[in-house]
Amino acid sequence: MSAPIRSDAASATETAALTHSTASHRAATALRIIALAVLMCAAAGVGRIPVPGTVVGITLQTFVLMIAGLTMSPVEAGAGALLYLVIGACGAPVFSGGASTAALIGPSAGFLFGFVPAIIVTALLAPSADSRRSLRRPLWLDTLRSLVACTLGCILVPFAVGVTVQSLVTGVDIRALAAASSVFFVGDIIKAVTATLLVTGARTARK
Repeated sequence: MSAPIRSDAASATETAALTHSTASHRAATALRIIALAVLMCAAAGVGRIPVPGTVVGITLQTFVLMIAGLTMSPVEAGAGALLYLVIGACGAPVFSGGASTAALIGPSAGFLFGFVPAIIVTALLAPSADSRRSLRRPLWLDTLRSLVACTLGCILVPFAVGVTVQSLVTGVDIRALAAASSVFFVGDIIKAVTATLLVTGARTARK
């Protein structure tokens, strides 16, 4: 009769350990999501560089999106960006220039809403952070994939969404808006290269 008792005790211990592990994983996930939203708020609070001819300016937010997209899962990254928008929708002045709810219905709304698909696409295209897989991949391939992920996800996606919405809201020809907004590309590419080098460099240092 003693064997079943030991078996039941072992089973209970395993269940408790699994429950604790699951709870810890969920807590860590929630913290990463919240941390991303906070970083987005902080990046907007740093300020922006106005660009003549556009309603938006150069900020560090896309840089934060790139770093997060390269290091987080698509679900976590998307949830963090969405939480940031929800905070602003609730009235907190967390958008560029201290704006809040009004920014979500103005000409620049598309650039804000574009953050969510932007970071999800980046996370989907980014190379896996799994150390066992990364050990088998050449560094140049990880670097190239990361740069492509940042470019397609955090540059082209928000650009397409932002310009389209801006054209619909203002009635200005989309080609004119695209030409005016293209001045951001140089700065965005610099951000993409910097984010790529930082993330791939950090992963290489851990190997």
